[in-house]
Amino acid sequence: MSVVEHEISAHALRARCEGVVPLSARLEPWQRDLCRRPSLLSDLLDAHGSPVNVIDPSPMARNVAELVTAAARFDIDLRIYFARKANKALALVDEARRLGLGIDLASEQELAQVLERGVPGSALVMTAAVKPRHLLARCIGSGTTVVIDNTDELRLVDVLADEMGTSVSVALRLAPHLGGDRIPTRFGFAVSEAIAAAAGPGRRVRIDGVHFHLDGYDPSDRVAALGETFALIDALRERGHHPGFVDIGGGIPMSYLDSASQWRHFWAEHHKALRGEREPLTFEGHGLGLIAHRGEIVGRPNVYPYHQAQTRGPWLAEILAARGAWGRPTASVADGLRERNLQLRCEPGRALLDGCGLTAGRVAYRKQRGDGTWLIGVEMNRTQCRSTSDDFLVDPLLVHPDAVSVAGEPTTPTGSVEGYLVGAYCIERELLAWRRMRFPLGVDVGDIVVFPNTAGYLMHILESSSHQIPLARNLIMGQGHTPYLDPIDARS
Repeated sequence: MSVVEHEISAHALRARCEGVVPLSARLEPWQRDLCRRPSLLSDLLDAHGSPVNVIDPSPMARNVAELVTAAARFDIDLRIYFARKANKALALVDEARRLGLGIDLASEQELAQVLERGVPGSALVMTAAVKPRHLLARCIGSGTTVVIDNTDELRLVDVLADEMGTSVSVALRLAPHLGGDRIPTRFGFAVSEAIAAAAGPGRRVRIDGVHFHLDGYDPSDRVAALGETFALIDALRERGHHPGFVDIGGGIPMSYLDSASQWRHFWAEHHKALRGEREPLTFEGHGLGLIAHRGEIVGRPNVYPYHQAQTRGPWLAEILAARGAWGRPTASVADGLRERNLQLRCEPGRALLDGCGLTAGRVAYRKQRGDGTWLIGVEMNRTQCRSTSDDFLVDPLLVHPDAVSVAGEPTTPTGSVEGYLVGAYCIERELLAWRRMRFPLGVDVGDIVVFPNTAGYLMHILESSSHQIPLARNLIMGQGHTPYLDPIDARS
């Protein structure tokens, strides 16, 4: 299919649902193909309940290649660790292992599962925010590298390694000082604290590297943090330690939307709506982190930046090319890594899962609230397509199966309406999306709402089974394009 044909095909899929101010999702070929098979989607919902998560691991290879290619341009040894917390599907662990990636872990259960899949401890790093004794013991026993956040963790690792009679690989987590009005991170040590902590443990604790993880996606923040990291590496080596890697964590950007102009236009129109200059774009005027005060818009958007001009490879290249981050003003970050013979590591989740998943749920009802507002009830809840931000600012697709009925009786589409997607929890503001959607061809009971590109965090990071509603099942696209249950669900 040509590029033009792809665009026509994507437009046809979007024809049934879009935001009142559209934010058109970038669609993978496999996502378009699946949405063109409404009977298959309907069968999957019949078999596994609504909603379902459908995952295709294959785009991960392309996303990995972008980062590897960027690092190779600077002759940098890059080691990528897939952030497992971004998605629990074991098929993604298998794909990461097939691609030669390490795995970044955030709990003992995640560790146990990847060890069962045959991933060796030497390919694992534990970055859990809280690390109980039994978790640390399992890390030490399996040879998993532990990222140390505080002196209590370091003391416990030291004691356990001595009790178990074995060595343990650790990385000290740095809390970079970025200055300005930044809120300090709750994770890690300042440089001086890390140097002091490194003097404490015995010979069984090997300080093999330095790690940091920053909020946001600004490459200049990473450059500043790497300058501090180099200073810490140098100080550790002067004191007899042998750190061999720098780990910049995750936060590698991706883009859900192709259109920068759509993204800018949405925010311009949202500002107008908050000032009362046009009808609201969101349910009851939800600000998405912004409010109007005396005609001015204040606050900051509490959402992921769903369009970003610089992602993955180009973003990493900018960091590696940046100069002046450390002692020599004309030396680049890449120079600093090479001269210290340091491996660069990173732990992306969302950026590796770009294009790897979608979430589909069935329309249960259509109704009008007392004020005439249309509400489209979907058999799913808001935690099943939501991260820590206020909203998922990507237009869903609406797929219409060939035969739609309720208890065997045909239903009637609404006709062209605008309204809101609401979910299953008994909460007044149970919105699947805060934005008002337009349904030009109407909505029918049994239609399928598809949220594109949800594999990175959106499926699992907040999912809840409140009201004892089962969690969504996770299906993997097979070679023959017939989805099968992921082992994470098949084992239960």
